Amino acid sequence: MELFYFVVFGALGAVVAALELSKTSKDRINTSPAFNSFKNNYLLVYSLMMAGDWLQGPYVYYLYSTYGFGKGEIGQLFIAGFGSSMLFGTIVGSLADKQGRRRACVTYCITYILSCITKHSPEYKVLMIGRVLGGIATSLLFSAFESWLVAEHNKRGFEQQWLSLTFSKAIFLGNGLIAILSGLFGNLLVGSLSLGPVAPFDAAACFLAIGMAIILSSWTENYGDASENKDLLTQFRGAAVAIASDEKIALLGAIQSLFEGSMYTFVFLWTPALSPNDEEIPHGFIFATFMLASMLGSSLASRLMARSSPRVESYMQIVFVISSVSLMLPIITNVLVAPSKVKGGSISFAGCLQLLGFCTFEACVGIFWPSIMKMRSQYIPEEARSTIMNFFRIPLNIFVCIVLYNVNAFPITVMFGMCSIFLFVASILQRRLMAISDKPKMESWTAMKERDPEAEPLND
Repeated sequence: MELFYFVVFGALGAVVAALELSKTSKDRINTSPAFNSFKNNYLLVYSLMMAGDWLQGPYVYYLYSTYGFGKGEIGQLFIAGFGSSMLFGTIVGSLADKQGRRRACVTYCITYILSCITKHSPEYKVLMIGRVLGGIATSLLFSAFESWLVAEHNKRGFEQQWLSLTFSKAIFLGNGLIAILSGLFGNLLVGSLSLGPVAPFDAAACFLAIGMAIILSSWTENYGDASENKDLLTQFRGAAVAIASDEKIALLGAIQSLFEGSMYTFVFLWTPALSPNDEEIPHGFIFATFMLASMLGSSLASRLMARSSPRVESYMQIVFVISSVSLMLPIITNVLVAPSKVKGGSISFAGCLQLLGFCTFEACVGIFWPSIMKMRSQYIPEEARSTIMNFFRIPLNIFVCIVLYNVNAFPITVMFGMCSIFLFVASILQRRLMAISDKPKMESWTAMKERDPEAEPLND
Protein backbone atom coordinates (compact mmCIF):
# COMPACT_ATOMS: atom_id res chain seq x y z
CA MET A 1 0.00 0.00 0.00
CA GLU A 2 2.99 2.33 0.42
CA LEU A 3 3.12 2.69 -3.38
CA PHE A 4 -0.45 4.03 -3.25
CA TYR A 5 0.67 7.20 -1.41
CA PHE A 6 3.32 7.96 -4.03
CA VAL A 7 0.89 7.31 -6.90
CA VAL A 8 -1.68 9.74 -5.45
CA PHE A 9 0.97 12.39 -4.70
CA GLY A 10 2.55 11.99 -8.15
CA ALA A 11 -0.81 12.14 -9.94
CA LEU A 12 -1.81 15.32 -8.10
CA GLY A 13 1.59 16.89 -8.78
CA ALA A 14 1.33 16.09 -12.48
CA VAL A 15 -2.17 17.59 -12.71
CA VAL A 16 -1.11 20.78 -10.89
CA ALA A 17 1.94 21.16 -13.17
CA ALA A 18 -0.20 20.55 -16.27
CA LEU A 19 -2.77 23.13 -15.17
CA GLU A 20 -0.14 25.78 -14.50
CA LEU A 21 1.83 25.15 -17.70
CA SER A 22 -1.21 24.90 -19.98
CA LYS A 23 -2.77 28.27 -19.11
CA THR A 24 -3.79 30.25 -22.17
CA SER A 25 -4.50 33.95 -22.56
CA LYS A 26 -8.11 33.27 -21.51
CA ASP A 27 -6.84 31.86 -18.22
CA ARG A 28 -4.53 34.79 -17.51
CA ILE A 29 -5.29 38.36 -16.52
CA ASN A 30 -3.27 41.12 -18.17
CA THR A 31 -1.96 43.47 -15.49
CA SER A 32 0.42 46.40 -15.08
CA PRO A 33 4.02 46.41 -13.77
CA ALA A 34 2.94 48.55 -10.80
CA PHE A 35 0.32 45.98 -9.82
CA ASN A 36 2.75 43.09 -10.24
CA SER A 37 5.20 44.77 -7.88
CA PHE A 38 2.42 45.38 -5.34
CA LYS A 39 1.13 41.81 -5.69
CA ASN A 40 4.57 40.23 -5.30
CA ASN A 41 5.28 42.25 -2.18
CA TYR A 42 2.02 41.10 -0.60
CA LEU A 43 2.59 37.48 -1.63
CA LEU A 44 6.07 37.52 -0.05
CA VAL A 45 4.70 38.84 3.23
CA TYR A 46 1.69 36.52 3.20
CA SER A 47 3.92 33.51 2.49
CA LEU A 48 6.16 34.39 5.45
CA MET A 49 3.11 34.80 7.69
CA MET A 50 1.71 31.43 6.60
CA ALA A 51 5.12 29.78 7.07
CA GLY A 52 5.05 31.04 10.65
CA ASP A 53 1.63 29.43 11.09
CA TRP A 54 2.21 26.15 9.21
CA LEU A 55 5.49 25.39 10.97
CA GLN A 56 3.70 25.27 14.32
CA GLY A 57 0.61 23.23 13.41
CA PRO A 58 2.00 19.67 13.21
CA TYR A 59 3.96 19.99 16.45
CA VAL A 60 1.57 21.68 18.91
CA TYR A 61 -0.04 18.45 20.14
CA TYR A 62 3.29 16.61 20.07
CA LEU A 63 5.01 19.32 22.12
CA TYR A 64 2.30 19.29 24.78
CA SER A 65 2.49 15.50 25.02
CA THR A 66 6.28 15.62 25.51
CA TYR A 67 5.69 17.95 28.47
CA GLY A 68 3.62 15.13 30.00
CA PHE A 69 0.09 16.50 29.49
CA GLY A 70 -2.78 14.11 28.82
CA LYS A 71 -5.46 14.23 26.14
CA GLY A 72 -7.89 16.11 28.40
CA GLU A 73 -5.42 18.86 29.32
CA ILE A 74 -4.28 19.21 25.71
CA GLY A 75 -7.92 19.46 24.63
CA GLN A 76 -8.43 22.32 27.10
CA LEU A 77 -5.42 24.13 25.64
CA PHE A 78 -6.85 23.82 22.13
CA ILE A 79 -10.27 25.02 23.32
CA ALA A 80 -8.55 28.04 24.91
CA GLY A 81 -7.07 28.95 21.53
CA PHE A 82 -10.37 28.80 19.66
CA GLY A 83 -12.18 30.43 22.59
CA SER A 84 -9.82 33.41 22.67
CA SER A 85 -10.19 33.79 18.91
CA MET A 86 -13.96 33.94 19.43
CA LEU A 87 -13.86 36.36 22.39
CA PHE A 88 -11.12 38.71 21.24
CA GLY A 89 -11.52 38.35 17.48
CA THR A 90 -14.22 40.98 17.08
CA ILE A 91 -12.32 43.38 19.33
CA VAL A 92 -9.05 43.13 17.40
CA GLY A 93 -10.99 43.28 14.14
CA SER A 94 -12.63 46.55 15.16
CA LEU A 95 -9.30 47.94 16.37
CA ALA A 96 -7.80 47.04 12.99
CA ASP A 97 -10.52 49.01 11.18
CA LYS A 98 -10.11 51.98 13.52
CA GLN A 99 -6.38 52.03 14.36
CA GLY A 100 -5.07 50.77 11.03
CA ARG A 101 -4.73 47.43 9.22
CA ARG A 102 -0.93 47.71 8.83
CA ARG A 103 -0.63 48.18 12.56
CA ALA A 104 -2.86 45.16 13.09
CA CYS A 105 -0.63 43.04 10.82
CA VAL A 106 2.41 44.06 12.88
CA THR A 107 0.47 43.19 16.03
CA TYR A 108 -0.19 39.74 14.56
CA CYS A 109 3.56 39.19 14.14
CA ILE A 110 4.37 40.34 17.68
CA THR A 111 1.53 38.34 19.26
CA TYR A 112 2.41 35.13 17.43
CA ILE A 113 6.13 35.52 18.22
CA LEU A 114 5.24 35.83 21.92
CA SER A 115 3.05 32.73 21.58
CA CYS A 116 6.03 30.85 20.11
CA ILE A 117 8.25 31.93 22.99
CA THR A 118 5.81 30.47 25.55
CA LYS A 119 6.34 27.02 24.00
CA HIS A 120 9.74 26.88 25.75
CA SER A 121 7.99 26.59 29.12
CA PRO A 122 6.52 23.27 30.38
CA GLU A 123 4.27 25.21 32.78
CA TYR A 124 0.58 24.71 31.99
CA LYS A 125 -0.37 28.32 32.81
CA VAL A 126 2.34 29.70 30.51
CA LEU A 127 1.22 27.38 27.71
CA MET A 128 -2.37 28.51 28.28
CA ILE A 129 -1.29 32.15 27.86
CA GLY A 130 0.45 31.09 24.64
CA ARG A 131 -2.76 29.52 23.33
CA VAL A 132 -4.75 32.67 24.12
CA LEU A 133 -2.14 34.77 22.27
CA GLY A 134 -2.26 32.30 19.39
CA GLY A 135 -6.06 32.61 19.18
CA ILE A 136 -5.81 36.40 18.97
CA ALA A 137 -3.11 36.10 16.30
CA THR A 138 -5.27 33.73 14.24
CA SER A 139 -8.11 36.28 14.22
CA LEU A 140 -5.72 38.92 12.88
CA LEU A 141 -4.21 36.57 10.29
CA PHE A 142 -7.59 35.83 8.71
CA SER A 143 -8.92 39.39 8.72
CA ALA A 144 -6.29 42.16 8.94
CA PHE A 145 -4.13 41.06 5.99
CA GLU A 146 -7.06 40.60 3.61
CA SER A 147 -8.60 43.89 4.75
CA TRP A 148 -5.31 45.73 4.18
CA LEU A 149 -4.94 44.15 0.74
CA VAL A 150 -8.46 45.06 -0.47
CA ALA A 151 -8.25 48.64 0.80
CA GLU A 152 -4.74 49.21 -0.60
CA HIS A 153 -5.69 47.62 -3.94
CA ASN A 154 -8.64 50.00 -4.29
CA LYS A 155 -6.68 53.00 -3.02
CA ARG A 156 -4.06 52.50 -5.72
CA GLY A 157 -6.74 52.36 -8.42
CA PHE A 158 -6.07 48.83 -9.68
CA GLU A 159 -8.80 46.99 -11.56
CA GLN A 160 -11.19 44.97 -9.39
CA GLN A 161 -10.63 41.77 -11.40
CA TRP A 162 -6.91 41.85 -10.57
CA LEU A 163 -7.77 41.29 -6.93
CA SER A 164 -8.86 37.72 -7.67
CA LEU A 165 -5.39 37.04 -9.11
CA THR A 166 -3.75 38.04 -5.83
CA PHE A 167 -6.24 35.92 -3.86
CA SER A 168 -5.67 32.78 -5.93
CA LYS A 169 -1.87 33.16 -5.89
CA ALA A 170 -1.90 33.77 -2.12
CA ILE A 171 -3.79 30.50 -1.55
CA PHE A 172 -1.66 28.60 -4.10
CA LEU A 173 1.52 29.69 -2.32
CA GLY A 174 0.49 30.27 1.30
CA ASN A 175 -1.94 27.38 1.75
CA GLY A 176 -0.23 25.01 -0.69
CA LEU A 177 3.45 25.26 -1.51
CA ILE A 178 4.45 26.97 1.75
CA ALA A 179 2.50 24.41 3.78
CA ILE A 180 4.37 21.56 2.07
CA LEU A 181 7.78 23.21 2.47
CA SER A 182 7.01 24.08 6.10
CA GLY A 183 6.13 20.46 6.82
CA LEU A 184 9.38 19.25 5.26
CA PHE A 185 11.43 21.93 7.05
CA GLY A 186 9.81 21.13 10.40
CA ASN A 187 10.54 17.44 9.87
CA LEU A 188 14.17 18.34 9.11
CA LEU A 189 14.50 20.36 12.33
CA VAL A 190 12.82 17.81 14.61
CA GLY A 191 13.75 14.55 12.90
CA SER A 192 16.98 14.85 10.91
CA LEU A 193 18.69 17.51 13.03
CA SER A 194 17.13 16.32 16.34
CA LEU A 195 16.68 19.89 17.62
CA GLY A 196 13.57 18.99 19.64
CA PRO A 197 9.86 19.79 19.26
CA VAL A 198 10.38 23.48 20.13
CA ALA A 199 12.61 24.09 17.09
CA PRO A 200 9.72 24.62 14.59
CA PHE A 201 8.29 27.31 16.87
CA ASP A 202 11.64 29.13 16.99
CA ALA A 203 11.86 28.92 13.19
CA ALA A 204 8.29 30.25 12.93
CA ALA A 205 9.22 33.23 15.12
CA CYS A 206 12.13 34.01 12.78
CA PHE A 207 9.92 33.97 9.67
CA LEU A 208 7.36 36.17 11.42
CA ALA A 209 10.08 38.67 12.38
CA ILE A 210 11.31 38.85 8.77
CA GLY A 211 7.76 39.42 7.54
CA MET A 212 7.21 42.14 10.14
CA ALA A 213 10.36 43.93 8.96
CA ILE A 214 9.05 43.94 5.37
CA ILE A 215 5.64 45.27 6.51
CA LEU A 216 7.25 48.09 8.49
CA SER A 217 9.53 49.06 5.61
CA SER A 218 7.20 48.79 2.60
CA TRP A 219 3.51 48.90 3.61
CA THR A 220 1.47 52.06 4.01
CA GLU A 221 -1.36 52.40 6.53
CA ASN A 222 -5.03 52.19 5.65
CA TYR A 223 -8.19 52.26 7.74
CA GLY A 224 -11.79 51.18 7.74
CA ASP A 225 -13.59 53.95 9.58
CA ALA A 226 -11.13 55.99 11.62
CA SER A 227 -13.75 58.44 12.91
CA GLU A 228 -12.76 59.74 16.33
CA ASN A 229 -16.37 59.70 17.54
CA LYS A 230 -16.81 55.96 17.01
CA ASP A 231 -15.95 53.72 19.95
CA LEU A 232 -15.71 49.92 19.82
CA LEU A 233 -19.33 49.42 20.86
CA THR A 234 -20.49 51.68 18.03
CA GLN A 235 -18.36 49.72 15.58
CA PHE A 236 -19.80 46.41 16.83
CA ARG A 237 -23.31 47.78 16.46
CA GLY A 238 -22.58 49.04 12.96
CA ALA A 239 -21.17 45.66 11.91
CA ALA A 240 -24.14 43.81 13.40
CA VAL A 241 -26.59 46.15 11.65
CA ALA A 242 -24.76 45.64 8.32
CA ILE A 243 -25.06 41.85 8.68
CA ALA A 244 -28.71 41.99 9.79
CA SER A 245 -29.82 44.49 7.15
CA ASP A 246 -28.03 43.04 4.13
CA GLU A 247 -29.04 39.47 3.30
CA LYS A 248 -25.99 39.02 1.06
CA ILE A 249 -23.59 39.69 3.95
CA ALA A 250 -25.58 37.42 6.31
CA LEU A 251 -25.59 34.60 3.74
CA LEU A 252 -21.88 35.01 3.13
CA GLY A 253 -21.20 34.77 6.87
CA ALA A 254 -23.33 31.63 7.20
CA ILE A 255 -21.68 29.99 4.20
CA GLN A 256 -18.20 30.75 5.55
CA SER A 257 -19.02 29.42 9.02
CA LEU A 258 -20.55 26.20 7.68
CA PHE A 259 -17.64 25.45 5.38
CA GLU A 260 -14.83 26.42 7.76
CA GLY A 261 -16.54 24.60 10.64
CA SER A 262 -16.58 21.43 8.54
CA MET A 263 -13.00 22.03 7.44
CA TYR A 264 -11.62 22.41 10.99
CA THR A 265 -13.60 19.37 12.12
CA PHE A 266 -12.05 17.41 9.25
CA VAL A 267 -8.60 18.35 10.57
CA PHE A 268 -9.36 16.43 13.79
CA LEU A 269 -11.06 13.50 12.06
CA TRP A 270 -8.90 12.47 9.10
CA THR A 271 -6.25 10.64 11.15
CA PRO A 272 -8.65 8.32 13.05
CA ALA A 273 -10.66 7.84 9.84
CA LEU A 274 -7.63 6.55 7.91
CA SER A 275 -6.26 4.47 10.79
CA PRO A 276 -9.25 3.13 12.80
CA ASN A 277 -7.24 0.05 13.86
CA ASP A 278 -3.97 1.89 14.52
CA GLU A 279 -2.73 1.29 10.98
CA GLU A 280 0.66 2.80 10.26
CA ILE A 281 0.12 5.81 8.00
CA PRO A 282 2.71 8.47 6.98
CA HIS A 283 1.02 11.52 8.54
CA GLY A 284 3.51 14.03 7.14
CA PHE A 285 3.33 12.65 3.61
CA ILE A 286 -0.48 12.55 3.70
CA PHE A 287 -0.53 16.16 4.95
CA ALA A 288 1.72 17.16 2.02
CA THR A 289 -0.66 15.31 -0.34
CA PHE A 290 -3.61 17.24 1.05
CA MET A 291 -1.77 20.52 0.51
CA LEU A 292 -0.96 19.51 -3.07
CA ALA A 293 -4.67 18.84 -3.60
CA SER A 294 -5.36 22.32 -2.19
CA MET A 295 -2.88 23.77 -4.71
CA LEU A 296 -4.83 21.99 -7.45
CA GLY A 297 -8.01 23.67 -6.24
CA SER A 298 -6.47 27.14 -6.11
CA SER A 299 -5.06 26.64 -9.62
CA LEU A 300 -8.56 25.78 -10.86
CA ALA A 301 -9.96 28.82 -9.01
CA SER A 302 -7.49 31.16 -10.72
CA ARG A 303 -8.70 29.88 -14.11
CA LEU A 304 -12.35 30.23 -13.17
CA MET A 305 -11.98 33.76 -11.76
CA ALA A 306 -9.99 34.93 -14.79
CA ARG A 307 -13.12 34.47 -16.91
CA SER A 308 -16.39 36.36 -16.81
CA SER A 309 -18.38 33.11 -16.80
CA PRO A 310 -19.16 31.14 -14.72
CA ARG A 311 -19.51 33.56 -11.83
CA VAL A 312 -18.10 32.74 -8.38
CA GLU A 313 -21.63 32.57 -6.94
CA SER A 314 -22.51 29.97 -9.56
CA TYR A 315 -19.61 27.50 -9.48
CA MET A 316 -19.31 27.55 -5.68
CA GLN A 317 -22.69 25.77 -5.48
CA ILE A 318 -21.12 22.81 -7.28
CA VAL A 319 -17.99 22.99 -5.12
CA PHE A 320 -20.04 22.74 -1.93
CA VAL A 321 -22.01 19.75 -3.24
CA ILE A 322 -18.80 17.93 -4.25
CA SER A 323 -17.23 18.64 -0.85
CA SER A 324 -20.39 17.34 0.85
CA VAL A 325 -20.25 14.09 -1.11
CA SER A 326 -16.51 13.65 -0.47
CA LEU A 327 -17.01 13.75 3.32
CA MET A 328 -19.76 11.14 2.99
CA LEU A 329 -17.18 8.55 1.91
CA PRO A 330 -16.30 7.37 5.46
CA ILE A 331 -20.01 6.59 5.97
CA ILE A 332 -20.37 4.90 2.57
CA THR A 333 -17.23 2.77 2.99
CA ASN A 334 -18.30 1.80 6.51
CA VAL A 335 -21.54 0.39 5.04
CA LEU A 336 -20.24 -1.17 1.81
CA VAL A 337 -16.74 -2.36 2.82
CA ALA A 338 -16.37 -4.88 5.63
CA PRO A 339 -14.25 -3.25 8.37
CA SER A 340 -10.93 -4.89 9.14
CA LYS A 341 -10.40 -6.19 12.67
CA VAL A 342 -6.65 -6.62 12.32
CA LYS A 343 -4.66 -4.22 14.46
CA GLY A 344 -1.76 -2.34 12.90
CA GLY A 345 -0.45 -2.98 9.41
CA SER A 346 -0.79 -0.67 6.41
CA ILE A 347 -3.77 1.38 5.30
CA SER A 348 -6.88 -0.62 4.39
CA PHE A 349 -8.78 -0.60 1.07
CA ALA A 350 -11.51 1.51 2.70
CA GLY A 351 -8.79 3.89 3.90
CA CYS A 352 -7.49 4.23 0.34
CA LEU A 353 -10.95 5.17 -0.93
CA GLN A 354 -11.36 7.67 1.91
CA LEU A 355 -7.97 9.22 1.17
CA LEU A 356 -9.06 9.89 -2.43
CA GLY A 357 -12.25 11.49 -1.10
CA PHE A 358 -10.28 13.60 1.37
CA CYS A 359 -8.00 14.81 -1.44
CA THR A 360 -11.15 15.84 -3.34
CA PHE A 361 -12.32 17.76 -0.28
CA GLU A 362 -8.93 19.51 0.00
CA ALA A 363 -9.17 20.50 -3.66
CA CYS A 364 -12.54 22.08 -2.80
CA VAL A 365 -10.82 23.91 0.07
CA GLY A 366 -8.30 25.28 -2.44
CA ILE A 367 -11.15 26.63 -4.59
CA PHE A 368 -13.07 27.92 -1.58
CA TRP A 369 -10.46 30.30 -0.15
CA PRO A 370 -9.82 32.62 -3.13
CA SER A 371 -13.50 32.46 -4.09
CA ILE A 372 -14.79 33.45 -0.64
CA MET A 373 -12.17 36.22 -0.54
CA LYS A 374 -13.48 37.59 -3.84
CA MET A 375 -17.08 37.50 -2.62
CA ARG A 376 -16.10 39.22 0.63
CA SER A 377 -14.38 41.98 -1.35
CA GLN A 378 -17.63 42.50 -3.29
CA TYR A 379 -20.21 42.39 -0.49
CA ILE A 380 -18.57 43.51 2.78
CA PRO A 381 -18.43 47.32 3.29
CA GLU A 382 -14.92 48.73 3.54
CA GLU A 383 -15.46 50.76 6.73
CA ALA A 384 -16.10 47.68 8.88
CA ARG A 385 -14.42 44.90 6.87
CA SER A 386 -12.19 43.43 9.63
CA THR A 387 -14.97 43.69 12.24
CA ILE A 388 -17.53 41.88 10.08
CA MET A 389 -15.02 39.20 9.03
CA ASN A 390 -14.31 38.41 12.67
CA PHE A 391 -18.05 38.39 13.43
CA PHE A 392 -18.24 35.57 10.87
CA ARG A 393 -15.71 33.58 12.93
CA ILE A 394 -17.81 33.63 16.13
CA PRO A 395 -20.15 30.74 15.16
CA LEU A 396 -17.17 28.93 13.63
CA ASN A 397 -15.19 29.04 16.89
CA ILE A 398 -18.23 28.05 18.98
CA PHE A 399 -18.77 25.04 16.72
CA VAL A 400 -15.11 23.94 16.85
CA CYS A 401 -15.02 24.28 20.66
CA ILE A 402 -18.14 22.10 20.93
CA VAL A 403 -16.61 19.49 18.61
CA LEU A 404 -13.34 19.45 20.56
CA TYR A 405 -15.16 19.10 23.84
CA ASN A 406 -17.31 16.22 22.58
CA VAL A 407 -14.88 14.59 20.13
CA ASN A 408 -15.15 11.23 21.94
CA ALA A 409 -18.90 11.39 22.50
CA PHE A 410 -20.00 10.56 18.94
CA PRO A 411 -18.93 7.92 16.40
CA ILE A 412 -16.68 9.28 13.68
CA THR A 413 -19.30 8.51 11.01
CA VAL A 414 -21.79 10.78 12.80
CA MET A 415 -19.25 13.61 12.81
CA PHE A 416 -18.57 13.21 9.09
CA GLY A 417 -22.31 13.03 8.41
CA MET A 418 -22.84 16.29 10.27
CA CYS A 419 -20.09 17.98 8.24
CA SER A 420 -21.59 16.65 5.01
CA ILE A 421 -25.00 18.10 5.93
CA PHE A 422 -23.42 21.48 6.76
CA LEU A 423 -21.72 21.58 3.37
CA PHE A 424 -24.95 20.73 1.56
CA VAL A 425 -26.72 23.52 3.44
CA ALA A 426 -23.89 25.85 2.36
CA SER A 427 -24.65 24.96 -1.28
CA ILE A 428 -28.33 25.88 -0.76
CA LEU A 429 -27.37 29.21 0.84
CA GLN A 430 -24.92 29.83 -2.01
CA ARG A 431 -27.77 29.35 -4.49
CA ARG A 432 -29.82 31.90 -2.58
CA LEU A 433 -26.88 34.33 -2.60
CA MET A 434 -26.59 34.02 -6.38
CA ALA A 435 -30.33 34.60 -6.78
CA ILE A 436 -30.43 37.83 -4.77
CA SER A 437 -27.17 39.14 -6.26
CA ASP A 438 -28.76 38.75 -9.71
CA LYS A 439 -31.86 40.79 -8.78
CA PRO A 440 -30.42 44.28 -9.40
CA LYS A 441 -29.10 43.15 -12.80
CA MET A 442 -32.44 41.69 -13.82
CA GLU A 443 -34.23 44.83 -12.69
CA SER A 444 -31.82 46.93 -14.77
CA TRP A 445 -32.38 44.70 -17.78
CA THR A 446 -36.17 44.91 -17.35
CA ALA A 447 -35.99 48.70 -17.30
CA MET A 448 -33.75 48.66 -20.38
CA LYS A 449 -36.15 46.27 -22.12
CA GLU A 450 -39.00 48.70 -21.58
CA ARG A 451 -36.98 51.43 -23.26
CA ASP A 452 -35.53 49.16 -25.98
CA PRO A 453 -37.50 45.97 -26.82
CA GLU A 454 -34.49 44.55 -28.70
CA ALA A 455 -32.10 44.87 -25.73
CA GLU A 456 -30.13 41.77 -24.73
CA PRO A 457 -29.80 40.49 -21.11
CA LEU A 458 -26.90 41.89 -19.11
CA ASN A 459 -23.84 39.66 -18.63
CA ASP A 460 -20.96 39.91 -16.17
